[in-house]
Formats: sequence, structure tokens, C-alpha cells
Amino acid sequence: MSAWLDHLRALAGQKPVAMAPVAMISVLASEGSAPRGAGTRMLVTAETPFGTIGGGQLEFRAIEQARAILSQPAGAWRVQDYPLGPLLGQCCGGRVRLLVEHLDPARLGWLAHAAEGRVLVSALRPGTIERRVVADAAAPPLSARGDRPREGDVLAERIGQYRRPLYLFGAGHVGQAIARHATGLPLRLCWFDSRPLFETIEGVATVAEDAIEACLADAADDAAVVILTHDHGLDYRLVRAALARPALALVGVIGSQTKRARFLARLHREGVDGPTCARLTCPIGQPGIAGKEPDVIAIATLAQLLALPAPGEQVAPQIEPAMSCETRLIGSAGA
Repeated sequence: MSAWLDHLRALAGQKPVAMAPVAMISVLASEGSAPRGAGTRMLVTAETPFGTIGGGQLEFRAIEQARAILSQPAGAWRVQDYPLGPLLGQCCGGRVRLLVEHLDPARLGWLAHAAEGRVLVSALRPGTIERRVVADAAAPPLSARGDRPREGDVLAERIGQYRRPLYLFGAGHVGQAIARHATGLPLRLCWFDSRPLFETIEGVATVAEDAIEACLADAADDAAVVILTHDHGLDYRLVRAALARPALALVGVIGSQTKRARFLARLHREGVDGPTCARLTCPIGQPGIAGKEPDVIAIATLAQLLALPAPGEQVAPQIEPAMSCETRLIGSAGA
């Protein structure tokens, strides 16, 4: 979710001070229908762009500005606003505020500490940007309108987008297809199987069958649990364990409506109440996607996971999307 970090580390190599000139484009804030949200970044050299801020005319113009700023001294920066409809003719019609800068190779020490979930603090100084990475920081959101950030302001943003924990039980054909297609999606995979024959598959943790339910103990409340083991009895035990804990984002098991009915009847006999039983999703997969091939089931399941609301997100649809911004203004140098 933070490919720009990998690109920048690759460009910087072992000796950042010897790095070829690189510009960085950062989305500070977006409003309405915009291609990408705050925190999205791309890098630009004289020859090659790395990553994307959404394509189209916005990206074309931003790359032009990035290459123009490479003619300025290292550390040079500017903040630019783009009303996508009036200025660029893009039909999405939102607004985007960008920070375009010529990265100073002598000020890349923060790169060693940058990681998803941490907070990047950027102090806007005359002719340069001073950065550091901290565990956390809170502040009001930046807007895509009004006064732009200026010299003396300090910005903070969480690195990377939210990634939902996915507890995947089963490493058979469908499990492998889910893991394969999950690459690049906002998910953090925790993958388990009780069969030793799958221990050679990268990412799979092999756990004794009589202990596999304990893997759910560390799952956060926003986790999604997808169960597709080789055994219906084991599937049921995992469903029972997942429903016994505080509500998760999703408890899903592969199967048919008949399997669902049998599981629900057994849960009822064991005293599980109706609201808890209603949290079971079976069959898994986004409705309307047919097919029983592993890749089809995997893509339908991942689509269902992507449709889950993020923690704190409003479930009700909005006609006009609210401003998307993870960047924060945390004060001015003189404050």
C-alpha cells in the first residue's frame, strides 16, 4: 500500500547523497470525486515516473510540474491546487491539492524509519522540507480549498492506507487463489492450515488441528475471517470460535445454502442466539458472481471483503463523497 517507499528506497540505494535528481508528488487533500485520496504519492525522475496519483490530465500536469522543479535546487517545493473539472476537463469534477518537491538527498534519514501505520511529519521550511517519522500524531484535516500550507507549517500523515486483517483458514486451491489475488489489495493476510503438506507455501502458518481455533484469539475486531478448510467439522469449529468472540467484520465459510442451514441448526441446538447466528456468511462471495472455479470464488470473496466498511466509516451511501484526507496540519513553526 506504500509502493512509493519501495521506489524511493530503490532510487536512494546505499548512498542517498549520490541519488539522481528525484521529484515527489504528494496528494495533500482531495475533495469530491477525485482519482486518489490524501497520502497518495508518486516519484518522477527526468526519464521515468514511478507509481501513480490516478492518471489522466491531473497526473500529466503533475509530472510536468515535477520535472520542472527538478531544475530548481534540491529541497525546492510548492503546493498546487487542481479543480479537476474547470482546469483539467476531467469529468470526475473534484479538487486535489498537491505538494510537488525536489527531494533533498541529504534529508532522507527519515526513510530508514518509515513504515505503514507510522506517521510522517513534514516541516515546510524555506527551500526545503524537514521530515521525521513518529509513532502517532493527531491534528485536524487539511482541506483541498482555502489557504494553502505555507512556510512554517508542519504536516502529519499516516503512512499507507488502512488494511483490514484477513484471517484465512485453508491453503487448498481456493485459499491459494485468494492469497494470490489479494496481493496489492488493502488487506493484511494471516493464513493458517493444519496440514503439514502446505508448510512450504510462503505465508502459510501450519498449526495443529486441535489448536487452530486459538489463532483467532489475537484477531482485532475489524478482522475478516474466511474459512475454507478440507473438513466440514473443522470449518464448524472455526465458525463456532469466531462467533463466540466479539463481533468481527465478517465471519464467512465456503459452502452451499445446505451447509449454511446445517451449521445454523447446530449452532441453535448449542444455544447460540439468533443475532449471533445472523453474523455467519455462507456461501462466501459477492452476490451475483457465479462460478465455482477457485479463481472466481477468490475474486468474488475479495470483492465482498473490499465492500466492507472501514472502521468508523458511514455505511449509508452518500450522494456527494466527503473530503478524503489523511494528511493533518499540526501547527506552525512559530506557534
